[in-house]
Order: sequence, then structure tokens, then C-alpha cells
Amino acid sequence: MKFLSLLASATLFSGMMLFSFGFAPLVFKTLDVGEAGRMLRLAFPWYYLFVFAIAALGAALLFSVDQSSSLVMVTIASIALYTRQGLMPQINSARDQQVGGNLVSNKRFARLHGVAVLLNLIQLFGAGLVLFRFS
Repeated sequence: MKFLSLLASATLFSGMMLFSFGFAPLVFKTLDVGEAGRMLRLAFPWYYLFVFAIAALGAALLFSVDQSSSLVMVTIASIALYTRQGLMPQINSARDQQVGGNLVSNKRFARLHGVAVLLNLIQLFGAGLVLFRFS
């Protein structure tokens, strides 16, 4: 069980790192802003589903091995679910209004995007912490 827990934790951490610091920047570097935005709008729901599923699996696997780490993974999964189902629709709405010329939504989009980035960093830190506990 410990090996599977480690594997789930490593998969979560590496997947999040690759998406956050590899895929997303590459999209903005290689596509124009409009196309990049459309692509990421399609990719983010899948990203958060991945984070939720792997963190939930990791939490279940870790429960009998390390309950503190299991709780961290439950927190990561919960944040992913909130971000995917609650925050992302708000971000998309603010972005649509921003593109439509609503200047007030510039601040709203920036604030919501900042919250999403902060939550992602918290999740990354949590996944890294779980990995560290295995070492």
C-alpha cells in the first residue's frame, strides 16, 4: 500500500508541475492570446479532474499508511473540486466580460485568477509535503 501511495503522490505532484510550469506557459508562448485562452479553457477542467481523481485516490491509499498525509490529499482534492466547479466558471465569466469590453471585469478576472494560482500553489506545496514525508 505504501508503494501505491507514493506512486499516487508522485503522479499528482509531477502532473501538476508539468501542467503549471510546462504546458500552460508553452501554450501562451506558441499560440496567440485568443487561441491560448481557448485552449486553456478546454484544458483546465481536465486538469482539475486529474488533480481531484489522483488526490482522492492518494487519500484513500494513504489512509492506512499516514492519516496526516491522507488529510493533505483530501484537502488537495477538495480544492480541485471547488476550483473546477466553483471558481473556474466565475473566472470564465469574468474573462468573457473582459473580452466583451467590460472594464470593471478586468479587476474581477485578475482577482479570481490570482486566487486560482494561489490555490494551485497550495496544492503543489501539499503534494510536495506528502512526497517529502515519504523520504
